[in-house]
Amino acid sequence: MSVSLHKKEAPKKVNCKVITVSDTRIKETDKSGRLMIEYLEGNGHTIISYEIVKDDQIDIRSSILDGCADKNINVILLNGGTGIAKRDVTIEVVQRLIEKELIGFGEIFRMLSYLEDIGSAAILSRAVAGVSNDTAIFSMPGSRGAVKLAMEKIVILEISHVVREIRKDLI
Repeated sequence: MSVSLHKKEAPKKVNCKVITVSDTRIKETDKSGRLMIEYLEGNGHTIISYEIVKDDQIDIRSSILDGCADKNINVILLNGGTGIAKRDVTIEVVQRLIEKELIGFGEIFRMLSYLEDIGSAAILSRAVAGVSNDTAIFSMPGSRGAVKLAMEKIVILEISHVVREIRKDLI
C-alpha cells in the first residue's frame, strides 16, 4: 500500500495534548506552546489538554503518562527541556517511556535545522518521537524557530499518518 493511500485513510482530525517544559514560562508567555496549538488547530486538530511543567523528570513523566492514559488523546507534543544543560531532561524522560522510536523525526529535524536555520549548531538540537501506550509522542526544542520548523516541515505533514499507523493494529 502506498504512502499516499495511507495518508488518505488517515484521520482528518486527531486529539492532542501540548506540553511546554520550562522553569520560567507561564501560559501568557509561552509563545512556543501557543505556536504549536495554532498549527494544530489551523490544520483541523483538537487540543484536549495544554499544560506547562517544570524541567523536572517526575513532572514531565507524570504529564506524559497522564496523556497516554487518556484514550481521547492520540498525540502528545512537547517543547522545551531538550538542551544539553544538566537540567534539560525531556529527551531522557521521553526515551524511557516510548516503546517504538521514530528515529527519522530527530534525524530529519536536525538535517533541516542544519540546512535552513542554524548550521553546525544543529548538533545541539535534540528531538525525539515515538509511540507509547498507543499514543504518538513528539518532543522538540522550545524555541519558536524550532517549533515552527518541526511543525511545518514534519509534524503537520505526518501527524495523521502516524495516528493511522498506530490505530491499524488496534482494529
